[in-house]
Amino acid sequence: MNTVEITSLSSKGQIVIPRSIRTALNISAGDKFAVISDGENILLRPVEKPDMAAFNKLVAESRKFAREAGLKKSDITAAIKKARCENRS
Repeated sequence: MNTVEITSLSSKGQIVIPRSIRTALNISAGDKFAVISDGENILLRPVEKPDMAAFNKLVAESRKFAREAGLKKSDITAAIKKARCENRS
């Protein structure tokens, strides 16, 4: 889809996405977007809700892996704490 439309920025920083583009992309009020800039261009990317079945499957696989590796909750908590401390440095 190559569509060019003109819109403007409001005093509150709001941009109206033209109806033709909203319809073509099936987006509506309340949808969330990632806003990405390279310093010259702005890209709005719709953020899709995650597939909960896939997420739950990933959690189950992660728990199985941790169990097989002999990890305990305290090991995970310690690893998270360590990573957060390292990121602050």
